[in-house]
Amino acid sequence: MLKSPELPDCFYQNQPSLICPSSPTPKHSLYLSNLDDQKFLRFSIKYLYLFKKSTSLDILKYSLSKVLVHYYPLAGRLRASTEADQKLEIDCNGEGAVFAEAFMDITAEEFLELSQKPNKSWRKLMYKVEAQSFLDIPPLVVQVTSLRCGGMIVCTAINHCACDGIGTSQFLHAWAQITTKPNIDLTIMPLHTRHVLKPRNPSEITFTHPEYVRNATRENGHLDINHFLQSQPLVPTSLTFTSSHIIHLKRQCVPSLKCTAFEALASHTWRSWVRALDLSPSLNVKLLFSVNVRKRLIPEIPQGYYGNGFVLGCAQTRAQDLVARNMSHGVRSVQQAKSCLTDDYVRSMIDLLEDKSVKNRPFNEFGYITMVKVRARRCRFWRWEAIAYGSSNK
Repeated sequence: MLKSPELPDCFYQNQPSLICPSSPTPKHSLYLSNLDDQKFLRFSIKYLYLFKKSTSLDILKYSLSKVLVHYYPLAGRLRASTEADQKLEIDCNGEGAVFAEAFMDITAEEFLELSQKPNKSWRKLMYKVEAQSFLDIPPLVVQVTSLRCGGMIVCTAINHCACDGIGTSQFLHAWAQITTKPNIDLTIMPLHTRHVLKPRNPSEITFTHPEYVRNATRENGHLDINHFLQSQPLVPTSLTFTSSHIIHLKRQCVPSLKCTAFEALASHTWRSWVRALDLSPSLNVKLLFSVNVRKRLIPEIPQGYYGNGFVLGCAQTRAQDLVARNMSHGVRSVQQAKSCLTDDYVRSMIDLLEDKSVKNRPFNEFGYITMVKVRARRCRFWRWEAIAYGSSNK
């Protein structure tokens, strides 16, 4: 068993190759919606999959080339639009996805042992594309790392401006389906157009949208939280909330209030964050969280839409009320923020993002913000991971 938490280096025998669609694909510029084209989404969503048995690299390359026929924008390149200043679009040119092959002198079991806590050396498992800017990195980068035991690790990096988490999952499922059943039609066909989320003309901004409003960085001479948090060393950690933990949190809200697991955990994380910072009691504190709006719009966004179909929900209250009252107060604030996300509200937000000063504003200008991301995975128990940031840049 490895004694060091540091993963060994990857060995690359060959230079990465470009995997192009296996048959001709449309050549055009793909419009990105205002939800796609936000500054805080200009990074790649990364996934890591560990397999104790490997699949032929030739098979993976072949199936990737096949699935890119359907998801051809991921074989294109991001660029700035010629029609609008700073607006991004995808040049669907079929240039191809980056595919890197590597070997790491480690077994699957050793990797699992090292993965019980966050590990910065996981970055070694994703090929780093040398690029001068974000736009120069291909929307899809894949690295397949063979292991000493005969297993493999598949890492993917998919540009967040092209896909949200649901869309990324949809693409990966399609790739897996073609790998295992190459002669069967995809279960879900991708919908490429983003015009279903196009802003109205003229714009109709009918709400205040606290998600994008700056809070004062100081109040009554109190500590500048932005500066304080950015000056502190970050210590990665991982907390697992089992089903019994979630039930315990929910019981603090019943019988007067019913809530979901997300609402209970989000409230608990938010409350703990504010209490730990010892903020001014009268300070307005916010909680931002992503909400899928595919079924909240009228009409609903059609199945297969893999672009960004989420918006930021914003719960807010006074620090004193969040900490001094019981869990129910935070839960009600989260529920109220979710209920606000109607079709009218989301359309108003999309129109607001036509203002480049809003769309391109980094999160650290919004003031006192906690962002919570909660992921659930079904196995022998529910595994919840919550990440809280102060003035997060995501």
